[in-house]
Amino acid sequence: MQSKQPPMWQRALLIVAGAVLSAIGIVCFARAAGLFPGGFTGLSLLIQESCQRYLGFTPPYSLFSLTLNFIAAAVCFRYIGRRFALLSMAAVVITSILTDLMPAYSFAADPLLNSVFGGLVNGFAISLCLRAGASSGGTDFISIYLAEKNGRDAYNIILGGNIIMLTAAGLLFGWERALYSMIFQFSTTQALHTLFRRYQHRTLWIVTDHPDEVYAIIRDVTHHGATLFKGTGLYKNEPRSMIYTVLSGDDIRRVVHDVRAVDPHAFINIQRTDSLTGRFYRRPQD
Repeated sequence: MQSKQPPMWQRALLIVAGAVLSAIGIVCFARAAGLFPGGFTGLSLLIQESCQRYLGFTPPYSLFSLTLNFIAAAVCFRYIGRRFALLSMAAVVITSILTDLMPAYSFAADPLLNSVFGGLVNGFAISLCLRAGASSGGTDFISIYLAEKNGRDAYNIILGGNIIMLTAAGLLFGWERALYSMIFQFSTTQALHTLFRRYQHRTLWIVTDHPDEVYAIIRDVTHHGATLFKGTGLYKNEPRSMIYTVLSGDDIRRVVHDVRAVDPHAFINIQRTDSLTGRFYRRPQD
């Protein structure tokens, strides 16, 4: 059967853990090294430091973070899922409050170490929220909205926004900090792509003697369709069946495991799919 979200208590624990780690990433790595992570987090830090340096007062981080995220959450509340938006905002609220209350601490003085390991912590924090059926807020709202509604990758849009933000940061506070911030963002992205694969696509080519049983697994586990090709295995000159399908990255392991159970001799080729158009089923956010 199709995989479901974990129980609510597990989701709550994942969200709290993700929010705490996100706050640690901001306070102990990004802020400690003077970095500006991507998205609403970096924009909030940029506005906060600009007020401190040029206006002579330091407003709370949560003022900007909550304002920016509430706007994006309202869109997700209407178009993606109410529970998803509410759980995401819970993560944002916890992160914002902890960021203001947590005492300043730095694990390392080297800005490169802060950039790399801060990004890894941030990516892990985001993945915990996503596994709970929520997000850590910020540009994740934009990414998930476009992925769910239009099947579009928001990477270029978010990248453009981050370039504008980092250009402003470089002009105001120096290009070295802006460049280290890019390393922080890159580290976050790589960690997230490794840990969470829902919005990645994989193409499966399965050569099997049991096409009906194999497709039943694909249908029941993922609710995706497939295409059956009939051909000839040239090594033994025998008729063979090949199933073609495209799945979300987080479904691959279970599908391959179950296919091996019904046909241990199946030949499975898994390919990365960078671009996809047409109808593609996604489990709805709740």
